[in-house]
Amino acid sequence: MPGAEQQYLRYVALGDSQTEGVGDGDDTTGLRGLADRLAEHLALHGPGLRYANLAVRGRLAGQVRSEQLAPALALRPDLATVVAGVNDMLRPRFDADEVAGHLEAMFGALTAQGARVATVTFPDLARITPLARPLTPRVSALNDRIRAAAGRHGVVVVETGHHAVVTDPRLWSADRLHAGPLGHQRIAASLAHALGLPGSDDSWTHPLPPAAAAPPTVLAELRWAAAFLGPWLGRRLRGRSSGDARTAKRPDLLPVEPAGGPA
Repeated sequence: MPGAEQQYLRYVALGDSQTEGVGDGDDTTGLRGLADRLAEHLALHGPGLRYANLAVRGRLAGQVRSEQLAPALALRPDLATVVAGVNDMLRPRFDADEVAGHLEAMFGALTAQGARVATVTFPDLARITPLARPLTPRVSALNDRIRAAAGRHGVVVVETGHHAVVTDPRLWSADRLHAGPLGHQRIAASLAHALGLPGSDDSWTHPLPPAAAAPPTVLAELRWAAAFLGPWLGRRLRGRSSGDARTAKRPDLLPVEPAGGPA
């Protein structure tokens, strides 16, 4: 697989809350997340790896491009991940072409500088929460454009939505918008596999062991809406974001301690 024998020395992650690591740890103990986990996997086979994470929660694709691309290019990565677009899909106004245009601009700039770039497509959010069913056409439209843009620039694409395990509730945090620790682990493993990193395989696609799961109820959906959807909508109406006044958690390339186990 391409990339299997390449040793990466400078990994830079661009994106929003998923790349920042929301759902995997907290702001008190620290966030880990898919990018940290991927960096730890890379460090197992490349002790000289240095890693920067420029992602900030709440950012739209255009903001990721305007705020993170130039700093990323200045760090001259040989590997970059670009994951953004979910926040755009959740806004009342959504233009798949515009969002994909921002992603493609980042793909093009990073690959033109010599970086290997990886990204992901998104699962159907309606398979995670029924209230997200109106977003299904948006997810499909954006995924189609991500694939096309990635193909034009030789970007590695992880097709997360093709595997049923991706929407297993055990991979998601209570807010159903962010992956939980196991979800971040699976996404990191999927990127490692797509990049052909040593020690990676397709086990990230395997279903979890069967477990008794309570079927969704109207009361459960209402509780979720009150606890998570309501506050999110409130911020949107006030023109606020969860990322207001936040900056990147790891803006500089720093050494990485190898993981003790799988990504």
